[in-house]
Amino acid sequence: MDNKLTQLEHKIHYRFQDRSLLKQAMIHSSYANERQMPKQACNERLEFLGDAVLELVSSEFLFTEHPKMPEGELTKTRASMVCEPSLAFCARELNLGAYLLLGKGEDATGGRQRDSVTSDAMEALIGAIYLDGGFANAKEFIHRFVLSDLEHRKLFFDSKTILQEIVQAHFEDPVFYQLTGEEGPDHNKSFQVAVYIGQEMWGTGKGRTKKAAEQEAAYQSILMLHQKNIK
Repeated sequence: MDNKLTQLEHKIHYRFQDRSLLKQAMIHSSYANERQMPKQACNERLEFLGDAVLELVSSEFLFTEHPKMPEGELTKTRASMVCEPSLAFCARELNLGAYLLLGKGEDATGGRQRDSVTSDAMEALIGAIYLDGGFANAKEFIHRFVLSDLEHRKLFFDSKTILQEIVQAHFEDPVFYQLTGEEGPDHNKSFQVAVYIGQEMWGTGKGRTKKAAEQEAAYQSILMLHQKNIK
């Protein structure tokens, strides 16, 4: 486990003074329960702390970046930036699921790819960095891995809507999604989807649900369309 934690430190550009905090951030409750560890040994308390730090940093970021945005819009924007799918997206970019300590059942049913699990681990990691290195280091991590490239993430989360708008503006044929495959047992299934505009395929996607696969396929299609200067 020590080698994996070192790998993770390199990825996040932060070296822990207290390595036990990083390890705790990676301990899911299922792992702690399976090994009859104390309840507080899992990452849930760190997640609680990291959530608060993340809310403060993202609030400050929006307040500074958008001086004319009203309070209601600030609240709505912040919620979309730090919601479960958004944090899970950030966790995937770090491949955070690979470093988690999960119970055998949770691992067998795809916990390493489950948004609820990886988003919680992302918040726990923020909490661990805050305790280990203070607010400035936690803020730097959040700016680097959560608040960066927001336009890119918005494109991903709104991909089906954005693709629909592009197709309506530039094509006569409609867009449609076709399920091209399924694999895995019922408790850990993944789906493959292709996106067509008329008869032409523009992108493919894979996900734990059909909706997630469609979202990924739409996103890949948008990137292809952008390469051809169709926006």
